[in-house]
Amino acid sequence: VQLQAFGGGLVQPGGSLRLSCTASGSIFTIGVMGWYRQAPGNQRELVATITRLGSIIYSDSVKGRFTISRDNAKGTVYLQMNSLQPEDTAVYYCNADILARIGGRMGYWGQGTLVTVSS
Repeated sequence: VQLQAFGGGLVQPGGSLRLSCTASGSIFTIGVMGWYRQAPGNQRELVATITRLGSIIYSDSVKGRFTISRDNAKGTVYLQMNSLQPEDTAVYYCNADILARIGGRMGYWGQGTLVTVSS
């Protein structure tokens, strides 16, 4: 089982980016999926999570600017990021609670994708 994230890059302040993360492998079911980020010198922090049925939690710092969604059929979680600011610069990691057909249930992390907000 693995998670693969896409969509990072360089964007100007006020711009937008969309991240995606897809789970692959021998998967029985996927529970909560989410995005976390880690800026240089900081601890990894929650950005947003979404359950299989669509219940969502956002960190206060991204409410109203970021939107998390998922496609259960594709095993994919998305993060639409609007009104990006320099303080959003970080490596973004996806996370998923996965019940694998072999190995049981555990949390998996994607490889991280760098988002840089700068003029």
